[in-house]
Amino acid sequence: MNGAHYHLVLNHLPIIMPIIGLLVLLGGFIIKSEIVKRTAYCIFILGAITAFAAIATGDGAEDVVKHIDGISKSLIHEHEEKAEVFALLSYVLGIGSIAALWSNWKKKSYANYIALAILVYGLAVLYFGQQTGTTGGEIRHSEIR
Repeated sequence: MNGAHYHLVLNHLPIIMPIIGLLVLLGGFIIKSEIVKRTAYCIFILGAITAFAAIATGDGAEDVVKHIDGISKSLIHEHEEKAEVFALLSYVLGIGSIAALWSNWKKKSYANYIALAILVYGLAVLYFGQQTGTTGGEIRHSEIR
């Protein structure tokens, strides 16, 4: 396997994890389950870890695809810029989820406020995840440009 293979294996996870985490967190609010909310926080933390892995494999993927005919270096650069912002936001979501997990575990009075903040912030992270995924797909899939 080469750098592009590793990146392709990992790059969908940081986008999918916040979607799943938000659905689980919404479910936790709906059924009023703190355990379900904690599960959502763990999913967001895992998403931050996978974002780190996807970023770490990005340069290897770039080294492979930039030599392929028809690949635009400007598209690669645009994707890289979007991915860096998305990764940073994912890291913040992961760190915020650690704080939310702790406050929930310790039954702090402000735990629900943190949960709501994580929910809203998670929606913003999804937007940047969509941007990152689209710009990455445009590198090899001209049909979505």
